[in-house]
Amino acid sequence: MKKFFALICMITCIFGLTACGSEETLTEYEQQKVDYAEQLAAQKVVPLLANFMDDDAAQTFAENTNEEIEYIFGNDYSMNVDGYALASAIESYHSAAADIGSITAIGEAEGRIDDDQIIVYVQVEGEKKDAEAEVIFSNDMFMVLESSALNPMSSMGELMMGATLNTLVGMGTVFCVLILICLIISCFGVFAKMQTGKKNQDEKEEKKPAVESPAQQTAVLEATAPQTDDLELIAVIAAAIAASEGKTSTDGFVVRSIRKVRRSRY
Repeated sequence: MKKFFALICMITCIFGLTACGSEETLTEYEQQKVDYAEQLAAQKVVPLLANFMDDDAAQTFAENTNEEIEYIFGNDYSMNVDGYALASAIESYHSAAADIGSITAIGEAEGRIDDDQIIVYVQVEGEKKDAEAEVIFSNDMFMVLESSALNPMSSMGELMMGATLNTLVGMGTVFCVLILICLIISCFGVFAKMQTGKKNQDEKEEKKPAVESPAQQTAVLEATAPQTDDLELIAVIAAAIAASEGKTSTDGFVVRSIRKVRRSRY
């Protein structure tokens, strides 16, 4: 049973790959439209738009409205065009002139059908570099020109240079961000040391005894001096009284207070 399911899966994969690799088959009518679009793009559209790569021609044509553009191309060149699309195409060809110069030769054209559009790619040779013209027609009997653009093709050296620059910019950005992150992380340690040092200094200041000023020290001495003198005087008087009574100690009496007797001079 397992081998049977494995065989079914293998066959399905083979048919899927075959379907992906095969090109869509066009009908005879569709192939005729593609052939006509390729001929129209290579022999008429691209040479006609190449005339507007000149500054004077592009400036003169830019003064026309979309309706006037559709009338001019329909009447003079027998082409069904979208006025806005053709004005954008002329601007694209005029901008590409600075990169490719003037068109020297028009190469092969290759078209394909994409739903309601027929897209044709035309190889173009220029004085400075080659380009690829993209021409889009409507997929109907009118074959209306809906869009066109001239895209300069970059050489292998230019592609390699662009890839190198992109790589250098990307790597440089990554290294700059990493360096910035390292600096921020290192600053955390500095801030922690500063905070610890400040905390230790505050603790030392709290433990350090307060230094009294000279005025405070004098006030303390003055407050304690009278009390010390009174105690010495009491001890002397108590000893004198004990001696007068023939005693050797002052255990039998207590001197509670001393008063100064005021004597009259007369």
